Amino acid sequence: MPLPDYLQKEILSDPAKRQFGAFDLARLLGDVFDPTTGCRVCILTDFDDPAAMMKNHAYLDAEGFPVQKNAHKHFYEALHGGVMEELGMHGGEMFAYLCTHGSNLDMQDPCWNVQGQQLSLEKDIYSQYDIILCITDWSATAPLTEKCKEFGFRGATLHGVNDVILNSGLAVSYDEVSADAERVRLAMNHADEVEIDFALEDGRVLTAWLGLGGQEAQKSHGLCRGDAPDVANLPAGEVYFVPENARGQFPMKYEDGTLGVLDVVDRSITNSTLIEGNQATIDEHNERLANDPMTGTLGELGFGTQVLPVSYSDIQDEKILGTCHLATGRDDHLGGDIVPGMFKKHENSTHDDILFAPHKTPNFNISEVRMKWADREEVLIQNFMPSPFILKALER
Repeated sequence: MPLPDYLQKEILSDPAKRQFGAFDLARLLGDVFDPTTGCRVCILTDFDDPAAMMKNHAYLDAEGFPVQKNAHKHFYEALHGGVMEELGMHGGEMFAYLCTHGSNLDMQDPCWNVQGQQLSLEKDIYSQYDIILCITDWSATAPLTEKCKEFGFRGATLHGVNDVILNSGLAVSYDEVSADAERVRLAMNHADEVEIDFALEDGRVLTAWLGLGGQEAQKSHGLCRGDAPDVANLPAGEVYFVPENARGQFPMKYEDGTLGVLDVVDRSITNSTLIEGNQATIDEHNERLANDPMTGTLGELGFGTQVLPVSYSDIQDEKILGTCHLATGRDDHLGGDIVPGMFKKHENSTHDDILFAPHKTPNFNISEVRMKWADREEVLIQNFMPSPFILKALER
């Protein structure tokens, strides 16, 4: 099993060496949603001013909106250019809703079509379409997972889609992605606890402990087949857990580059301390934790299972073998107990991934990840490299 592409610089420097096919929407939808015959499909996207931007696809002539333009070119045009006919689907309409500006925040109900008419997500979209493709700036996996159970549709969330993702993470066989995720899932299944060592540039080693309680490991594997309501998060390829408890410390790189150390007690981040950068960023985080402690609750521990190039979009990069991520906030879409109503404000009820990867957090090294069961201990990752235990699990 080859190592992740970001560890093979010769592959990154020569895209022709990457073993990915060209993006093929018919293949992707056929893989993910089989069967597709008779299904009515649509595309959702997001704007701050959806009424204006959606009318006659005005965003195509506006500056910016790369994700929405990718949605139009690679999905909307492809659906109408023969993909729906090939897969026996119909519909293909595109709609937009108000941008949430938060990962996995519940969306407002109004949406707009290309005629500029206001519609309702519940009355006109969720209840009228069999397959919904949500291609947006902000992830909508959690709210759509909840809505699919109520309305019975299947769907996929593909936020942040860029050219690298289109030609790698979405240009693979999802039967193979699913099979690899299952191999890793079985290797990690029913673990009791995990320890993650983070080596800092100043020589310190921080350790975060997460209690898993022997739970069934889950996988994000991209397949959303049959009639059962479900939403796939694409690109897929990870094994994840909902922590029962957590303690210790781990580092954090904020959006402005500030570095901090986060203290964790009873599954929740309680405090951030500055390593370097902007003290005001640390103060703002600590104020948020004090005002709404639920924002610091750890709701996910995930491990990537795919060999992929770095896309600089977390939706793909957290699926890369050798990386891991934690997430704070709501986890109801993962089978957890943290729901939006537990937060003091709606805008706080996000699910925010914290990815640890060489390109994302070069100031921190994951020196080792250890997984423990009652009768044994296995190393999963060393220095952002999958361990022999994981590589053996992935042998076909």
